[in-house]
Amino acid sequence: MMTFGRTDRSVVSDWWWTVDRWLMVALFVLAGTGAILVMAASPPVADRIGVDTFHFVRRQIVFMIPALMVLVGVSMMSPLWVRRSAVIVFFGAVVLLFATLVMGAEIKGATRWLNVAGFVIQPSEFTKPAMAVVVAWMLSQRQNDPGFPAFPVALALLLLVLTPLLLQPDIGMALVVCAVWFIQMFLAGLPLFIVAGLAVIGMAGAVGAYAFFPHVASRIDRFLDPSSGDSFQVTTSLNAFGHGGLWGTGPGEGVVKQILPDAHADFIFAVAGEEFGLVFALFIVALFAFIVLRGLSRLMRETDLFILLAGTGLFAQVGLQSVINMGVNVSLLPAKGMTLPFISYGGSSTLALALGFGYALALTRARATPAWAGAAPTAARTPLNAVLRGAR
Repeated sequence: MMTFGRTDRSVVSDWWWTVDRWLMVALFVLAGTGAILVMAASPPVADRIGVDTFHFVRRQIVFMIPALMVLVGVSMMSPLWVRRSAVIVFFGAVVLLFATLVMGAEIKGATRWLNVAGFVIQPSEFTKPAMAVVVAWMLSQRQNDPGFPAFPVALALLLLVLTPLLLQPDIGMALVVCAVWFIQMFLAGLPLFIVAGLAVIGMAGAVGAYAFFPHVASRIDRFLDPSSGDSFQVTTSLNAFGHGGLWGTGPGEGVVKQILPDAHADFIFAVAGEEFGLVFALFIVALFAFIVLRGLSRLMRETDLFILLAGTGLFAQVGLQSVINMGVNVSLLPAKGMTLPFISYGGSSTLALALGFGYALALTRARATPAWAGAAPTAARTPLNAVLRGAR
C-alpha cells in the first residue's frame, strides 16, 4: 500500500497529499467500468467485421494502460507545466488537424483520422483538453496586463480550431469546442452584450449547419420525425433499455450488441442498459455527475483565475460529452458520433481523456504546494464570486 509521511519532501509524496483522491478513485472506477463494458459489447462487433473475437478488448487494454499512466503522471504537474505542456499539445494537434484535410482517412464521409504506424489517430480529441488550458491561460493574462488582448487572442484560437473541424466536417466536435470556449469567456468577464451577441451568432451557426451540411439536417429531421428516415440505431438503443429493465438480462445475455454497428463505441451505454439494467445505467450517470460536480466544487474555492477557467473548461468538456452520448442513446438528442468518456472503445479518445483528466487533477490539487515542488505563482487572486459578478 502506498504510504507517505507528511514530512516527506518527494514529488510523489507531495502529489499524494495534495491530489483529490476521491476524484482520482472515481476516474479509476470509470475506467474499470469501461473495460467491463468493452469486454461485454465488442466481441460480436469483432466477429461481424471478421477480426479476432477479442480484438477490441486487447486494443482497449493496450490503450488504457498507458492512458492511466498519463493520467497519474500529468496529475503530478504544477500549473506552470500544465500550461507549457498544453501549448505543445495544442499546436501539435492543430497541425495534425489540418493534415487530416490533406491525407486523412475518409470514414463515413468525413476525414477526421490519420493513420500512423498502423494506429488511427483523431487529432481533434487531443485539441479539446489542450485548447481549454491554452484559452484559460490567455484569458487570465488580462489580470496581470490589462492591455493584453485576451478576448481577441481567444477568438483567434477558436477560429484556428473551428476551420479544420468544419472542413472535415465534425460539427459535433465543433459544437463542444464552442460551448466550452463560451463558458470560459463568460467566466473571464466578457460583457453581457457581447455574450448576447455570441449567443445570436451561435444560433445562426446552428441554422447554417442545418442548411449547409446534409448529414446534420438528416439527423435533426430524423430526431424530430423518426419516420422521415433511417433511425435504426436509436430505435434499437431504446429497445435495449426496455429489454434490460431494472436489473438487466445479465452479462453477455444482451442482443443489442449483435445488431448495432457501434455497440462498443457510440452506443455502449445501450449495452450497459440492456445487460446490467437501469440501476447500472443510473450508476454511470451518477459517476459522471460526481466527477463533474466534485471537480467544480474544488474550483469554487480557487482564487487563481487561470486554474478556475482551465478547470471549468476541462470538467465542462467531460459533462457535455457524456450528456451528448447518453442523450443520443435514449433519444433525447439528435444522433451524433461521440464516445462516452473513458467507457467507449477508442484509442485517441482514451488517451486524450486521460490527458484532460490528468490536467484536471493537477489543477484541483490543494494549493498548499510548497515552492520547492515547482508550483507556479498564482496569476491572479480573484475569488469565484467576484469573477461571476464581473461577468455580469
